[in-house]
Amino acid sequence: MSEAIEQVELLRLPLDETHRQSGASMIERDGWFMPAHYGDVAAEYEAVRGGAGAGLFDLSARGRIEVGGAEAVQFLNGLITNDVKALQPGAWMLAAFPNVQGRLLAHARVLRPGEATIFIFDTEPTNHATVFSALERFTLAGDFRVRDLTSETACLSVQGPRAGEIIGTTLGHDAARIERGQVTMASTANSTEQLTIMRATHTGEDGFDLICGANDAPALWHTLVNAGARPCGFDVLETLRIEAGVPRYGADVSETNVVLEAGLEDKAVSYTKGCYVGQEIIARIHWRGHVAKRIAGLSFTGAAGISPGAEVRAADGKKIGRVTSATISPALGQTIALAMLKYDYLQPGTEVIVDAGTGERAARVVELPFVRGNWHTSESVAEKIS
Repeated sequence: MSEAIEQVELLRLPLDETHRQSGASMIERDGWFMPAHYGDVAAEYEAVRGGAGAGLFDLSARGRIEVGGAEAVQFLNGLITNDVKALQPGAWMLAAFPNVQGRLLAHARVLRPGEATIFIFDTEPTNHATVFSALERFTLAGDFRVRDLTSETACLSVQGPRAGEIIGTTLGHDAARIERGQVTMASTANSTEQLTIMRATHTGEDGFDLICGANDAPALWHTLVNAGARPCGFDVLETLRIEAGVPRYGADVSETNVVLEAGLEDKAVSYTKGCYVGQEIIARIHWRGHVAKRIAGLSFTGAAGISPGAEVRAADGKKIGRVTSATISPALGQTIALAMLKYDYLQPGTEVIVDAGTGERAARVVELPFVRGNWHTSESVAEKIS
């Protein structure tokens, strides 16, 4: 009985029925039913990483929150690490929500689709409630409006070397030509409502995220599939994002980490905009020292059978960290992992030992990303670790 009640409480994506009709194997993650795979994980991986295709992902479980008002920029700049004032219309940026100790409450992407002072926050499912709560508490303090768009919208992502071609075919060449970090609006033949398009990667390959109305999502999904995008599930997305060296909140980083330990400070933190929650601690670490630990990459020889939580030790046996995510990389033919390691052991080439539970495994620290897709290089074929 308790299991049945738990399943009833799980949230369903706007495309839930579409996924099931397409043969998806559904799993529970972060309180949602979502597709794990569509029967052939290897083919899904090849569509994104193989150099001649593109995968289609349903990211609708992510949170989407609209913020507006004459005082939006002022309030937001006091809450997040990046400079909202510098965000131009038609652009998006990464940011973090720190607490007063400089610890990471949430990562978010901040979109400014048009000229109006209206922003859309896009978050991981695990961060949705945290971000909404952090923003909503300021609605009584001035002209600052917050609206949760998650249930009325969907988010689809096309990832892979052919992503631009598929977007151009379905949404027009202007949409396909936007630069990385840019946002635009477009409409489809099946809807009079505009959808928001951002050029972004979750995999290290070229990509576009599309935010549309929940009712428009099935038609848009089928249009993208007919244009050549292959439906892909969460299982392959995990492998791709680990290969791309992208930390995920709740797996690789959490509230226990200082913002700078996530390795995204170059893109998510402004050191010139002035005060915000936790700014003093973050700035002091940046200008006067370094973090105690940080996310890093580990590579193993062959398939090493490593699981998250595995202890990482130095050659002398000293405990220096733990594995946070691990996968077998098809592109590299070996196990790779993200790990939170102490600062003194972050140098690429450092030899370490990982307790795999069934025995010790030798590994070495490598520079991220593990696999450089065409987001990082003009070559469409993934480059192997040398």
